[in-house]
Amino acid sequence: MTGDDPLEESESGEPLTDGGAAGADDVALDPWGSSSVSDYRKLFEEFGIEEFDEVLEHVPNPHYLMRRGVIFGHRDYRPVAEALQNDEPAAVLSGFMPTGDPHIGHKLVFDEIIWHQQQGADAYALIADLEANSARGMSWEEIDEHARDYLLSLLALGFDPEEGTLYRQSENRELQDLAFELGAEANFSELQAIYGFDGETDVSHMQSVVTQMADILYPQLEEPKPTVIPVGPDQDPHVRLARDLAERMRFFKVSEAYASFELEPDERDLVADFYERLEPAEFDDDTLRCVHVAEAVEETPLSDLEADADTLSSVLTKLNEAGMEPIRPRTRFSDRRATDEAFDALIDAIDGEKRVYENHVDVFDLDLAEAEELARQIEVDTGGYGFQPPSSIYHRFMTGLTGGKMSSSIPASHISLLDDPEDGYNKVKAATTGGRETAEEQREKGGKADECPVYELYAYLLSGDDDEFAKRVYDECVGGERLCGDCKEQAAQLMREFLEEHQEKRAEVEELLEDVDIELESPRRR
Repeated sequence: MTGDDPLEESESGEPLTDGGAAGADDVALDPWGSSSVSDYRKLFEEFGIEEFDEVLEHVPNPHYLMRRGVIFGHRDYRPVAEALQNDEPAAVLSGFMPTGDPHIGHKLVFDEIIWHQQQGADAYALIADLEANSARGMSWEEIDEHARDYLLSLLALGFDPEEGTLYRQSENRELQDLAFELGAEANFSELQAIYGFDGETDVSHMQSVVTQMADILYPQLEEPKPTVIPVGPDQDPHVRLARDLAERMRFFKVSEAYASFELEPDERDLVADFYERLEPAEFDDDTLRCVHVAEAVEETPLSDLEADADTLSSVLTKLNEAGMEPIRPRTRFSDRRATDEAFDALIDAIDGEKRVYENHVDVFDLDLAEAEELARQIEVDTGGYGFQPPSSIYHRFMTGLTGGKMSSSIPASHISLLDDPEDGYNKVKAATTGGRETAEEQREKGGKADECPVYELYAYLLSGDDDEFAKRVYDECVGGERLCGDCKEQAAQLMREFLEEHQEKRAEVEELLEDVDIELESPRRR
């Protein structure tokens, strides 16, 4: 989650796919390791990331990174888009690990935060100094220097500190308290599976994980609201763990049920299917009972059931044990970690028919969405957080100017926002391209813009909000009208202009930064 630094090289060995779960053969998601993703399509297939194009039409005034497919995927972004559309509360947060200069890869995240702020979302940007110190071994003096540079660039690009929130992990006590609570809901085995931690992993590194989980949920401390975390896909393990912890922190789990006992999702699907198939009027007292469903399931060939043998065995056991209990669809509030006050308040708030058990309440006149809203309201009213699962959007990694991936250890492969404008110009002029071997072949076959680091600069940065310009560069390249020399010269000049303008703006916001409510020098320095 912190910084989505596409320039960082692996420090933790071979990354685990999907945070330790079974995953794609050549797609590794490791927040501290390799950041390259060889096939973005695998992220949809293996990790449940959805294509951003599917939600784009619901996004008000979409940013050019969204329109051009640089932001290519999302996880549950629809609630955020709907909140922005309807001028309802929403938030955006991302963090930056100050291990080096801010660069053009970080600018993608800066832009995403600023755009959401301009659309009305509460904007949060944090300096992940605890993670930099614990996971990367950075000194506090180094952290302070880099943190200042990140903040200056963020402000120079348009972040409004009066309307947004800036903080350092090390100086935010509310954040640290939340991290302590979240830590009680996670364990070492889980972190080991997700991040590959072992007996050599120091405790502070593990603590930095729960601190990041607290960062992700921090915007919801005052009130639950849709919150988006803009990151690169390598940070997805953090997002998934934060979504899990958000659910574990809830007082109540709300689900569909058909009887007094609990069913796993696959079991519930099977019972729901037979509930729809069977006609209650065919039974003695016009009531469909658990034993009737069990008999119908047993009489159905396994090949006709959408369930495996284990699911079938388990659901039959539960149905037969329940015997003559009626099968009735209902919405269930399960006590996850509710206080007695919250459980009693929930019971009092439910109108209509209900069944109260020791650890859950079944209701028959509320649909799932209404029940979710009631559960969250009761939780907040009785001192809980009521967290909504955080959403995320994912952008593509930028290709290194020298080919391959960008690397902080290869200065020629990336452009820092602090680079001398002439150095930026020269780096672009020296960049690898997607051009053909000769100008004649380029005119005949066209260039390979989709494989060109220089075209990426146009699409990600140099074209700004001008989609027509970005498309013209692309079309001229693949059509053979644009040759690499002229294309690089234009890009180099635009890069020089961008760096000159950005650095002028950084100088202008120096005084503004001094007035921002954030510690610029850590008291932990010795």
